[in-house]
Amino acid sequence: QVHLVESGGGSVQPGGSLRLSCAVSGHSFSTYVMAWFRQAPGKEREFVGGRSWNAGATYYADSVKGRFKISVDVAKNTVYLQMNSLSSEDTAVYYCAAGSKGDRLSQPRDFDYWGQGTQVIVSS
Repeated sequence: QVHLVESGGGSVQPGGSLRLSCAVSGHSFSTYVMAWFRQAPGKEREFVGGRSWNAGATYYADSVKGRFKISVDVAKNTVYLQMNSLSSEDTAVYYCAAGSKGDRLSQPRDFDYWGQGTQVIVSS
């Protein structure tokens, strides 16, 4: 069992930045792929980016590449999503997820555990 708790959401103006955190606890999560998804009102859940917990390779959706960055603090058991150059299109509930079905996972169905989500609103 893996438990995920997101934090750090809020309201920000266009062009601004936010850093989301995902506190991870449980068993054997070091073998998991960690990812961020988001879901805007009326839209399907969308992959944002991911990386393996114990390896540095990250991968991102084209819509956020170059603006968002995922990092892991192993000592704090926390995954971060640094978001820069935010626009109104980034407004969504952001979810942290953990999956063990392989590498470079990006489909919601491949993830076993989800956090409760944190709201990000980008508005002037």
